[in-house]
This record gives sequence, C-alpha cells and structure tokens, in this order.
Amino acid sequence: MKVIRPSLILDEAVCKANIQRIVTKAKESRVLLRPHFKTHQSHTIARWYAEAGVRQCTVSSVAMASYFAADGWTDITIAFPINTLEINTIRELSETINLHVTLESVEAVYELNKLLNHRVGCYIEIDTGYHRTGIHANDSSKIEAILQAMEKSPMLLWKGFLSHAGHSYKCRTKEEVQEIHLQDVKYMEALKKAYLSRYPSILVSIGDTPSCSIMPGFFGIDEIRPGNLIFYDLTQVAIGSCSREQIALLMVCPVVAMYPERNEVIIHGGSVHFSKDMLQVGGCSMYGEVIYFKGGTWNPTPTGMYLKSLSQEHGIIHVPNEQVHSINVGDVLGVLPVHACLTADAMGEYVSLNGGVISMMPKRYLK
Repeated sequence: MKVIRPSLILDEAVCKANIQRIVTKAKESRVLLRPHFKTHQSHTIARWYAEAGVRQCTVSSVAMASYFAADGWTDITIAFPINTLEINTIRELSETINLHVTLESVEAVYELNKLLNHRVGCYIEIDTGYHRTGIHANDSSKIEAILQAMEKSPMLLWKGFLSHAGHSYKCRTKEEVQEIHLQDVKYMEALKKAYLSRYPSILVSIGDTPSCSIMPGFFGIDEIRPGNLIFYDLTQVAIGSCSREQIALLMVCPVVAMYPERNEVIIHGGSVHFSKDMLQVGGCSMYGEVIYFKGGTWNPTPTGMYLKSLSQEHGIIHVPNEQVHSINVGDVLGVLPVHACLTADAMGEYVSLNGGVISMMPKRYLK
C-alpha cells in the first residue's frame, strides 16, 4: 500500500472482532444491541453489523437516518433532540421504516404530532449525570407532563426512556466507569418501575462505549447503544475500555519536514484530519500516539513519539533523541487517534489494508 497524503487506514479484522465481542455480550446479557452508527457513518461497515445478526441501529441526525434507511435499515432511533424543521424528511422516513425519535419537552410532542402523517416511536431522554440534554431522572412533573401530552397525540407511540452517560468518557479507571454505569442503571430502573404498571411495554435504553466495554453484563435495562467501540481510540485506552491492539483505525501521514535540533518532525496531517480532541499525558497535550506503519501493517507498541501540536494542515510530532535521525522526509508515520469518531468524520472515507476505499455518508447527504 502506497500512502501519499493523509489517509485513515481501517483494519477490517480488528473492526469485526470488536463487533462480535459486543454482539456476544449483548446476547449473553439478553439485551437488544442497537449500535450507534454515527461513529462509522458507512453502509459497508453497517453491513458488518448486519452480518453479525444486528437488525436495528441508532443515528444522530435525520440525514443519517435517511442514509442508512436507503441501504435497507428499517428500525432506526435518532438519539438526538428532534428537529421539527426537518419534518418533511421525518414524514418520509415514518412511511417506510420503524422510526424512533427522542423528546424532552411538551412543545416538541405537540409540534411533532401536528406535523406527522404516520405513527412514530418516541423516547423520553433522561439526564443521568452527563448534563448535556435530557430531563433529570427526578423531575417527575416534567416527565408526567410529556407523557400526558403523548397520550393525547395519536401519531406518537411512547417506547420508554433513553439515556447517554457521556460523562464516563472523563473516567480514567474501570471503577469510575462502573460507578457511573450503576448510577445510570439505578435511575433508569427506578423510572421503569414507576411507570411499568401504567405502560407494561416500556423499555429503557442506555449507551456509552466505556460502560458497554467494561461492564461484564447488563442487568435492569433492555437495550444498549454503543458507538465508538467498533473502532476504539486512545481515549478508550486511557479509560480502560480496550487495549491498543483493539484500535481498528490508524491515521497515516507523510513526513514533510525535519527539525532534529528541537526533536520534531512535521507531518501533513492537521486539525482538519484529526480534529482537535486531545489527551493530557504527563503534563503534555497529545493529539495522537505515533507508531510505525510499514508494509501495509502496523504494530501498536508505543514508540515514545507523539503528536504534540496541530494547525490546519500541519502536525508537529515530538521524537525522542534516539529516533530523531531514523526518520526522513518522504517517510510515512502512523498516528493512533485520540477520538476515532471525529477523526473518521473529518476524513470522510477509510482505506482498507488492501488499499480499497470504504465510503462514508457524504457531508451533504440531504440538501
């Protein structure tokens, strides 16, 4: 494989192993796996889930729901506050697939019911500690108001409660992740218990890669929605969700300049390729961990090199003394990403180890 510009390399075997691991865990725990496709945004990669027996998915936008519906996915949850300005597309989707949306206000309930022609499944999003979106689990008056509004809305079918414990991404020990997961489940179990007699078929759905990776099983919930674990990244390594060997993506970038006197090399690979997500390691900012990519393969063993700074197209790599003269302009270096989801979104396509291109959802899929 010849790399001449920044390229996002995908190891299909590692990716499929990550899929099979969570498929097996979900089956053993008797929960429904509804993976989040915002991480990969690819028809080809979604089919790998289908090959493993998965028939339902989660997305983060109406456009993404349309993209995957066009490839045969017929059971889709949009895990993002519903945007009623996209009602025409929502209507079209509701006519052809089992569409589920998330709501967190009475106003959204009435507006959606007024505009729909076909019934849509609805989840109430619950904030269990992330404090991004959702209703706090203890806000029973607001939850009740939404439920009463839905009971008067024939176009909406209440499915249950949905949460995302995104604050688990700030954890740096498995014990911290476990604590967040158990609190998440505690809130969701209590809500289900409170409303089960009134709504016997309600479900609770949770989703975050650290919990889905670290917890040995899932109890008290009905559905999990992990996304990042199909690829993993350095953030998940730092949390304890995975090993370096389970990271399925590698950015490969050409070396374009050398500054041995300051222990730095410059790669063509900047924030437009990686995003600006970083980790703090030993008091230093790290935008990626540098490893060698040779012969179309990579070894995830740490080299001591790391991506220390990014501008739009430039990446500055720190190189230890003992390696600074072993790298030349025209070489390529691999960089394990800090956040695979954003790196994939920035790059817009993958290159397999055999050199084939795997496409992603176009940036303007719906114009």
